[in-house]
Amino acid sequence: MYGLINRALENFLKERHGAALWQRVVQRAQSPFDGFEPLLTYDAALTDALVTAAADLLGQTRETVLEDLGTELVSHRDRDGLRRLLRFGGVSFRDFLHSLEELPDRARLALPYLELPALALQDHGAGRFTLRALPYVTGAGYILMGLLRAMADDYGALVVLDLAPSVAGVDVIQIHVLDEAFAEGRPFDLAAGTV
Repeated sequence: MYGLINRALENFLKERHGAALWQRVVQRAQSPFDGFEPLLTYDAALTDALVTAAADLLGQTRETVLEDLGTELVSHRDRDGLRRLLRFGGVSFRDFLHSLEELPDRARLALPYLELPALALQDHGAGRFTLRALPYVTGAGYILMGLLRAMADDYGALVVLDLAPSVAGVDVIQIHVLDEAFAEGRPFDLAAGTV
């Protein structure tokens, strides 16, 4: 999983802030690599150092960098594969939420060696949900928050997200769906792909 996150961070920083910033991140993190393969395994401490270096150089918190990364993973038009995988979850944002527990298995169909965090959704009714994620990476909950925020926009839903304190290493996200038809979502056609 760390290779995927490292590569996503590399692409995100290069595209948003330029290759020079990425090189400064690599140097500050004392990384032996300046590029990452998404399906390879890297030391978790290296990922942590890269995120910390990026946050320091951007003058942001680690949490902000990770949440922006999660948003970018879904919203960037050149990387529509993850968005398509997520949109297979249903026609509404609530359908999507209810499909999240199946996401690690669906992802493994495409990438057998990919390990995603185990997800558990609890529906409290009245548009309130709790999503628990057993993270493989410190701060993975923030990546998931960014991903959820981007998917809410994709569906046109108005959603409030709150990352509660971790409980025994499990990230806990409180989700309140205020309006599923708040705005027009991005076009999506399961049969024809994305527009």
